[in-house]
Amino acid sequence: MYHIEHGTGRPVLVLHGAGVDHRETEACFEPAFGGVPGLLRIYPDLPGMGRSPALATSTCGDDVLAVLLAFADEVTGGRDYLLVGHSLGGYYALAMAARRPSQVAGLALVCPLLPGIRDVPEHRVVTGGDLGDDVFRGYFVRQTPEMLARYERYVAPSAGLVDRAAAERIGAHWELTTDAEPYPGPMLAVAGRLDSVVGYAATVDLVEEHPRATVALLDGAGHALPHEQPELLRALLAEWLDRVETSA
Repeated sequence: MYHIEHGTGRPVLVLHGAGVDHRETEACFEPAFGGVPGLLRIYPDLPGMGRSPALATSTCGDDVLAVLLAFADEVTGGRDYLLVGHSLGGYYALAMAARRPSQVAGLALVCPLLPGIRDVPEHRVVTGGDLGDDVFRGYFVRQTPEMLARYERYVAPSAGLVDRAAAERIGAHWELTTDAEPYPGPMLAVAGRLDSVVGYAATVDLVEEHPRATVALLDGAGHALPHEQPELLRALLAEWLDRVETSA
């Protein structure tokens, strides 16, 4: 798997969502992690996206999960690590943490795709409008020139790098076939109240299922929450890192 690394120390593996590549998560999470000493930040391209090819034998979410677990074992060298995921990356991160609870020292999910999503609100613009293409207008609820610039730099260029055949093949069977056990470690889950892609109800449910979960529901943000509420996200991630260190 192709990936970008920054820094040294405890690994932090950050997984992006569907249809993009590492550039979006790198742009959104480096401001939060880049100033923290002792963290090795790892931003991979998920299989079939960016510069990571999908295996010809990958036909479902379980196959992708197996690849990600093997990748995590390789790049962390058996050390404990932190795990972060946005959207589809959050779904895989939750499953990885459940299967490697002794290795995953902390788990953070932002607008995660989860089974049984419900009560998804209609898309609503809260700031600006009449900018960009249809994908931008359907993704961002804050449609300002600044958000459009971020979209055009970090999101749009990756669309042409998606293996569409693999995405359709895996997407038809994206749900994992085995139920994950609740992750017992320090956990953060953040959702946007205006998320018209995956909603927020399933994310809020996580607080009842995971004993050390902090769940935050942010107004004024949709599925592009890492772009739209960067300061709030940064503060929440800082508190999560403090909890991880306290646990250690």
